[in-house]
Amino acid sequence: MNLPDDRIVRASLAGTAVFTVVAVAAALAPDALAVVAVVVDLALFGAGCVAFSAALLRAAARSRTDELTLAGLFWLSGSAPATVRRALLGSFGAQVVVAFATAAARPFTGLAFGILVWVYGLGLIGLWGARAGAFPPRV
Repeated sequence: MNLPDDRIVRASLAGTAVFTVVAVAAALAPDALAVVAVVVDLALFGAGCVAFSAALLRAAARSRTDELTLAGLFWLSGSAPATVRRALLGSFGAQVVVAFATAAARPFTGLAFGILVWVYGLGLIGLWGARAGAFPPRV
């Protein structure tokens, strides 16, 4: 797959990779890695909150000149090239699947914090859409 050279896409894929490796490792060895998993989960959640806030602020500023849609902003529907859309939505989907799978594998442990990680993926999707999404001019 030929991925776009975009820092938001790279950050999303890198965060997903780190989360996946740590979550799976913590599911296999919870006593040794539960704290590491919680730290990674909370760091990605915090970064996602920042990205989400930045996306909303940038979208609000951009809405003065462009006709933004929520579907275009947060799901990249009609506003992003297919490669970007696949990469960001695929990364988000992987975060959701890994979070639920690892939390289900070790219920009532620190792996439950993985459920918060999807905010990272959604925040970066919104940030990409607000920054580079193609929207028609405001009428």
